[in-house]
Amino acid sequence: MTDDWRTDRIGAALRGQNPTVLRRLPGGFAVIGDVQFLPGYTVLLTDRPGVERLSELTRPQRTAFLADMDRLGEAVERACRRLDPAFRRINLEILGNTDSFLHAHIWPRYDWEPAELLGHPVWLYPRTHWTAPTPEHALGAHHDGLRRAIGEELDRL
Repeated sequence: MTDDWRTDRIGAALRGQNPTVLRRLPGGFAVIGDVQFLPGYTVLLTDRPGVERLSELTRPQRTAFLADMDRLGEAVERACRRLDPAFRRINLEILGNTDSFLHAHIWPRYDWEPAELLGHPVWLYPRTHWTAPTPEHALGAHHDGLRRAIGEELDRL
């Protein structure tokens, strides 16, 4: 499979061609992040192509999306707490400054993070963490256990 799915993540998810999809949820798709410098980073994608803002959804669709954001956040929290005793908390964000489709970031935070970054937004990490991740941080087969753990927690919730 090529990386073409990256240019249309939502369309690829709807077609069953987005390899990062963990689960289809009532309000969207739970996907694991392309980079894992903070293990367990996930994203909730809307399942409605062309939707850029939460306010573009109907009230029931908004409720479903936000409930799924909460569900995914709790699943990541449970999985990461089980897998890493240094797990601290979850940060939830809906930003939309770069990608023009509705999505929510779920960032696990850990005690082992650099002290100068620990109490600050994850976006202060160097840009290379996203654009040129180390082999250990680039999403790959070595993250299968993490994927499975988050998926299992989603199923339990």
